[in-house]
Amino acid sequence: MTEFDFELPIGFTDGNGVVHKTGRMRLATAYDEIAPLGDARVQKNDAYLAILLLSRVITQLGNLPVVTTTIVENLFIADMTYLQTMYRQINETGKSILPLICPHCAQPHDVDLTLLGGSVATP
Repeated sequence: MTEFDFELPIGFTDGNGVVHKTGRMRLATAYDEIAPLGDARVQKNDAYLAILLLSRVITQLGNLPVVTTTIVENLFIADMTYLQTMYRQINETGKSILPLICPHCAQPHDVDLTLLGGSVATP
């Protein structure tokens, strides 16, 4: 599998007030990680690398025609954190499954990141 579905905890609200929460992310290529390094925005601010990477690998967000850097820039931090965690997990393991230990019962559990996004409480 090279593409993974996701649901953002909060979602991106477009100019018409429509909230876009569901999407797809593809595995990154070596070029996806190398190309942004020459971008002036990354050279000015290393943190911008995450914006460029995510805008390259998110293939779908709601019914938006394309995911741009402006869209990624305007995501809430909860959504950015979710997407960065998913990006690392799928690109390091090729799977959206993250092994975790329950802090209450100390038992191991596999958590599918593609199912986690919508479960985060929002105000």
